[in-house]
Amino acid sequence: MATIISANGHDRGRSLEVAGGRILRYGMAIMLLWIGALKFAAYEAEGIKPLMENSPLVSWLYAFLSVGQAAALIGITEIVLAVLILTRPVAPRWSAIGSLGVIVMSLITLSFMLTTPGVWQEGLGFPFLSGNPGGFLAKDILLLGAATWTAGEALLASRMVPVERERVAI
Repeated sequence: MATIISANGHDRGRSLEVAGGRILRYGMAIMLLWIGALKFAAYEAEGIKPLMENSPLVSWLYAFLSVGQAAALIGITEIVLAVLILTRPVAPRWSAIGSLGVIVMSLITLSFMLTTPGVWQEGLGFPFLSGNPGGFLAKDILLLGAATWTAGEALLASRMVPVERERVAI
């Protein structure tokens, strides 16, 4: 059994690693496009209002923008970041910039866990998340990890010679 794994394990492992990297990058971009587009819907704008209005990092937006306008601004930001991430095959530096933007966005969103009432299950506290908004925010831990990996990979790719970049492009 060890012989079978060692003979083919590297090739299969590399294939899975490449496939996983593509799923992370393009799945994250699709998710950002999707979530960004939803920000233009009134129900989504109202849905993120409690998160935003309790955050010292973004609540100031409501002093200048309506609920719908603030949500649209976030949606545009998410869509732009997704498009930047999708440039990886032709412009890895731009893709890295998009991923770095998602890192910042994820950290801001994760900070809502500290500022939004109702994130933790009443009477239990940490680590017991409520279904909403707690469970909704928890996904950003994975988004942070994916963006960190894609930023690093794209930054490394932007420094490679063109022949090598094609060989390892994800």
